Amino acid sequence: MSELDLSRFEKKMIIRNMQRKDIPEIISLQGKCFPGMDPWKEEHLESHISIFPEGQFVAEYDGEIIGSCSSLIINFDEYDDRHTWADVTDNGYITNHNPDGYNLYGIEVMVHPAYRRMKIGHRLYEERKELVRALNLKSIIIGGRIPNYHKHADQMSPREYVNEVSLHIIYDPVLSFQLLNGFSLMRINPNYLPDDVQSNKYATLMEWNNVDYRPTSKRFYKTSYPVRICVVQYMMRQIKSFEDFANQVEYFTDVASDAESDFAVFPEIFTTQLLSFLDEKTPSLAIRKLTEFTEDYIQLFTDLAIRYNINIIGGSHFVKEDDDKIYNIAYLFRRDGTIEKQYKIHITPNERKWWGISEGDEVKVFNTDCGKIAIQICYDIEFPELARIATDKGANIIFTPFCTDNREGYLRVRYCAQARAIENQIYTVISGTVGNLPQADNMDIQYAQSGIFSPSDVEFARDGIIGEANANIEMVQIGDVDLEVLRRQRQDGTVLHLKDRRHDVYRIEYKK
Repeated sequence: MSELDLSRFEKKMIIRNMQRKDIPEIISLQGKCFPGMDPWKEEHLESHISIFPEGQFVAEYDGEIIGSCSSLIINFDEYDDRHTWADVTDNGYITNHNPDGYNLYGIEVMVHPAYRRMKIGHRLYEERKELVRALNLKSIIIGGRIPNYHKHADQMSPREYVNEVSLHIIYDPVLSFQLLNGFSLMRINPNYLPDDVQSNKYATLMEWNNVDYRPTSKRFYKTSYPVRICVVQYMMRQIKSFEDFANQVEYFTDVASDAESDFAVFPEIFTTQLLSFLDEKTPSLAIRKLTEFTEDYIQLFTDLAIRYNINIIGGSHFVKEDDDKIYNIAYLFRRDGTIEKQYKIHITPNERKWWGISEGDEVKVFNTDCGKIAIQICYDIEFPELARIATDKGANIIFTPFCTDNREGYLRVRYCAQARAIENQIYTVISGTVGNLPQADNMDIQYAQSGIFSPSDVEFARDGIIGEANANIEMVQIGDVDLEVLRRQRQDGTVLHLKDRRHDVYRIEYKK
């Protein structure tokens, strides 16, 4: 008896998280679902996936994207009752996503018109509900369209229309669906989506409550999220061995740990202090000898981060990689023993001339137990695009290890770090070297005044300076930054640099 080949009849339906490869299909799908409305731009969906990948879903049927939904987490109480879609999504970029929020806010659900009786929307909503349960959020909130309202607008108000739909007298493809999925009406918002002509710009604000939500004292009572930073202004002096270097580094790590700091920050290429006992006068060859200490350097800082229970920005170090090129790399040594690295992207003329340093090509943002951070080495902080990309990826603090030989060079780093703090509503930290290394060409003299900077607004430190070291002496500067204050100021500060950006006029294109 011949068996029937069942595989010929199989169709695979899956709900999964959105991926970057899906973006062209999703944009095309949106044009089919919402003709006449402005579709997503590629950079919108890129931002969704980068900032909150767990909250973005697609429905895939036999290899084709036939549905999708996007969302972010917020504290809904922080938004005006009459908020618009643009208010609650940062104009579609969701850079206001708050991982510590209470509510999942759904900003779009769409299903291909040819597949609308296959419960695709219901499946996407169920994925959202499972996510809310998994993250222990209070509710899902959505601003729903009422696309059939335009047919009745001359006979009834939006409130009357919604009542009729709720009583099943009138059918509305969106509102009726949401009511069937357990959502209840909170209010009706005018001017929610300016290009939603069918709804006459109105939206129903709906909520689904998570009955499994477990209140936590952290969320109810936390009004502050302090992070303590210890900046090391490091003196370059002659030493006789790697052990001498390790002893100095451990001393400063101990000081930072005793102060209960969350981060200790060392300067750029301060490992060039090792050149003082290496017998090599040619700068390019001396740097290659320096790279031989890479494993010792990594082992040292990994051990210190664990033993002293502190996250360490290990300055930066010259590293030779498999392509035989030398890179200027800053390492993050987490206190749990894990390690990350950021390549310097912009190489100075001196680095290129004397040492033949190669450039990196990726802006990274790192998760830590104190939120998301970025590292931008010296010259990189002078390019505003990099800080904006890091901010859009969720960074709250940018650490800048630097090394400058005169006041003018130092001021370039400082002024740019302070500008980045203001224009991106983030904290910036600079850590530099002082002293001299007469034995090392191109490293013979240092100038620094390290510091911790904030945005410039009422709730932050006077002059936007949380703390600064004295110029040109070896010392540490310890200061606290508050991520909760930062988050609130991004929502309702005197000025709102992130929310007020004109994405319709300009944008930064990040080529990965």
